[in-house]
Amino acid sequence: MQLCSPSASAQEAARSALLQTVGALRYLSKQGLALRGHFNEEGNFQTYLRDKAEDDPNLASWLQKHHTYTSPEIQNEMLSIMGNTIIRGVAEEISALPVLQYSLIMDGTQDISGTEQISICLRYVNKDLEPREEFVGMYEAFSTTGAHLWKIASDVLLRLNLPLSGLRGQTYDGAANMSGHISGMQALVRRVQPLAIFVHCGPHCVNLVSQAVSSSAPVVSDALTWIHDLGCLFGQSGKFKTIFKQIAISENGSFTTIKPLCATRWTVRTPAIKSVLTQYEVVLAALEEIASDKGSVSAPRARGLLGHFHKGTTVLGLVMGQDIVLKLEGLNKSLQGRAVSIGGMLQAVDCTKKAFMAKRTSNSFMSLYSRAVELASSFDLEPIMLPHIRKPSNRYGGPANSHIPSSAEEYFQVQFFCATDTAVTQLDDRFSQEGLGHLAKLEEHLRTGESSEAVELYPELDAELLQMQLAMLKASYQFHSCQEVIQILKTMVLEVRRLFQQVEALVRLLLVVPVSSCEAERSFSALRRLKTWLRSTMAQSRLNSVSVCHVHREKLQNIDRKEIAVAFIGTSERRSHLFGKF
Repeated sequence: MQLCSPSASAQEAARSALLQTVGALRYLSKQGLALRGHFNEEGNFQTYLRDKAEDDPNLASWLQKHHTYTSPEIQNEMLSIMGNTIIRGVAEEISALPVLQYSLIMDGTQDISGTEQISICLRYVNKDLEPREEFVGMYEAFSTTGAHLWKIASDVLLRLNLPLSGLRGQTYDGAANMSGHISGMQALVRRVQPLAIFVHCGPHCVNLVSQAVSSSAPVVSDALTWIHDLGCLFGQSGKFKTIFKQIAISENGSFTTIKPLCATRWTVRTPAIKSVLTQYEVVLAALEEIASDKGSVSAPRARGLLGHFHKGTTVLGLVMGQDIVLKLEGLNKSLQGRAVSIGGMLQAVDCTKKAFMAKRTSNSFMSLYSRAVELASSFDLEPIMLPHIRKPSNRYGGPANSHIPSSAEEYFQVQFFCATDTAVTQLDDRFSQEGLGHLAKLEEHLRTGESSEAVELYPELDAELLQMQLAMLKASYQFHSCQEVIQILKTMVLEVRRLFQQVEALVRLLLVVPVSSCEAERSFSALRRLKTWLRSTMAQSRLNSVSVCHVHREKLQNIDRKEIAVAFIGTSERRSHLFGKF
């Protein structure tokens, strides 16, 4: 016993130091902080442990004797254990569902080093009928073809032990390598699993609609272009930012930054328009000051923009653009939630279309036109005038007299109507997808109980039994949508809910198909925080583990440090001898 006592004491001290090491890694990865500095000894990880060692003599002694257990290789191993524990928990939750149904969400971007990173997320419906979207990793892609991306995704699903028989949906952006009907990834997936319905990301679709609508009205397109140029001008130097800020504070007491528009940001047009309209006089004053600097190379750009912003038509374009784009950006925001369903998305799109059709009136346009005239007058701008219209050649119009607008109101009203018509047409086209139509049939079957061939395609659904359970449900409850059925099922006691297992399976099927790829987009924000220009050499294995830990901060915090330590010790006999057992 006397010989064993020193050994047990040493093992206890080693286990305590190991727990401190695991805790340091868990804290830094959860916060998205760098583990090492320019040199490993200067990094956050070593500094954290040294600070802890000041109050812990055992840890200080351990760090001196066993510094190899804080090496980058050991860090990577522990981070991998943490990340794998989180992902294993997600996979086990999906596998434990009453009916195995899940969907795939993927998107790609380049990190700071130029490496193509593919974000993979899974969507499923938990036992409480709540949709969940979980990030499961960031993977390096050596090629962006549909075949290679499907190879990456299938390998991930295989390692998670999720069979393709349960894959019920897939959502990507509209790039050809993802949505192509021949060699795109969605086509390759459906050849293996025909029941994996493809849905083009809803917010991406709305963003494309917004671009088309803006381009359909030249007065709106020109105004947005000048806002973008204005944001680029003010943002190109600190001097111009200071000029704008000082003028804004002196006149208004506060200021809002004017930023250039971004094609990949979905909801930036309306805030940019509002920022210019509320600070229009400040914008004019700042442009005048920049343009007056004869030695500046940016003075000609400022003079050109000043000429554009002195025109009343620019204000009209901003007012019209704000009214039109605001509805689309509202729709875009509503589709970015994790719990949004296909049925809810289609209802939101239909509501937006009705709003555009109701807005297509002369009274609506004249209200906007009158506001623009008032603003132009208050800013002392050039009045809104009918632009010069070139008479078309006779070979285009023949002997008939071509129509020429008689006033500015008539001319710009045509553009307003064209923009609203484009919005309605584009929303119809973008959301008339084959997959959405298939799901609409399933929801119609749920609401009416009428037989549908779509139900017979799914092995988890028994058409006759589903028909009988829907009849029982209608006899006891009133419902008109999938969401109402969900609320009914949630309020049932367990014994009654078991009577409607087929109804629940159909509801899960309607909920499991993703509306958007926003979860993958959110993981790109984590990627920007983790792999910066100061951490551009981070290896892929560490990046994947750290990104999983950083995105799933709550899950990481709930992992017991002893669980990680036990998994680490169990990988070799030498570690078992050194640390013993907890």
